Amino acid sequence: MKIEKLEIEQKKFNINLKFYFFLKYLVKTNLSENQSNDLLKTFYQNKILDFDKIKEKIIAYVEKNIKTNSKKQILLFETLNEVNSKIDLELFIFSLKLFIIKDLLLQEAKMKNLLDITKLGDLNPLSLKYDNITLYSPYSTRVSWALLSLIFFDKLEKQESNFISKEAEKFVIDLSKYAISLKEKWVEPNQIFMLMFNESINQSIISDSGSNYEDRILLVLKSIWIDENKIEKTHDKDDSSTEFDFFFELEWKTYWIWAKRTLRERYKQFIKTAQMSDIDVMIEITLWLDLNEEKAKSILNHWVYIFVSDEVYNWREFLQKMDWIFSVKDLTVLKCMVV
Repeated sequence: MKIEKLEIEQKKFNINLKFYFFLKYLVKTNLSENQSNDLLKTFYQNKILDFDKIKEKIIAYVEKNIKTNSKKQILLFETLNEVNSKIDLELFIFSLKLFIIKDLLLQEAKMKNLLDITKLGDLNPLSLKYDNITLYSPYSTRVSWALLSLIFFDKLEKQESNFISKEAEKFVIDLSKYAISLKEKWVEPNQIFMLMFNESINQSIISDSGSNYEDRILLVLKSIWIDENKIEKTHDKDDSSTEFDFFFELEWKTYWIWAKRTLRERYKQFIKTAQMSDIDVMIEITLWLDLNEEKAKSILNHWVYIFVSDEVYNWREFLQKMDWIFSVKDLTVLKCMVV
């Protein structure tokens, strides 16, 4: 089977590359709302002039109003240096408009994530439902943004403005004209806009579900009146390579809690520590998505108490039949004292 060679027209590549450059540099400049609006105002106040005169007016604004030799001014000059034709100017103004509206779209994209976060207050921090929300949360804004961006540019191309306030209608109608005009010149607004945005938020799309599992356990321990100031993260005195996620004393007993969302092969290290340590009560708290009966028995053989997410506990009957295994809903100060 022969695959046809894919080719991009050089003209299309060049104009989209320049469009991306303008967007990227405008984001890097971090212009304030007033500065962005003033740049746009400078363009419209001089729109009847020829290209060279308009560019001179914009450069004059930057020289006068942006701090001399600041990073912002240097980046703006580097950007304007690439505005060498009427089409370039059209691209630059279109990019500036998108830069201005970007934050409005971003706030809208964040709403889905915010709505999900509000659900957390009604969930047990150690439940699977809670974990799933925190797991997907870092990606929610990106997905919402991608879908909103697609809808936004589709409406621009169809010259629809009924999705915004009356006050913003004129701005969007003008933006729509730019989008249609540039589309005819092979510009792909949505794809390039998405490329720029994805890069600008890339560092924030890191799942913290694993790292914050310990924070959630601490939240639960505090809720059952265990003094946070008496809880510490420490190493086993007999094996410095073993770290206790939570160590505290309660009613003259020492407690060690090992916190892992999933066990994998790490439970073997936990068993090793259980054999060597002289801690009074050892507890494993886990979502335990990779649970099986063999692992459970291996840990229980070493006098370790296990608390698993309520959903897993109710789902797997063999857990309910084993002594020393409980749902996280049963994690109370009374239960801790009894074990």
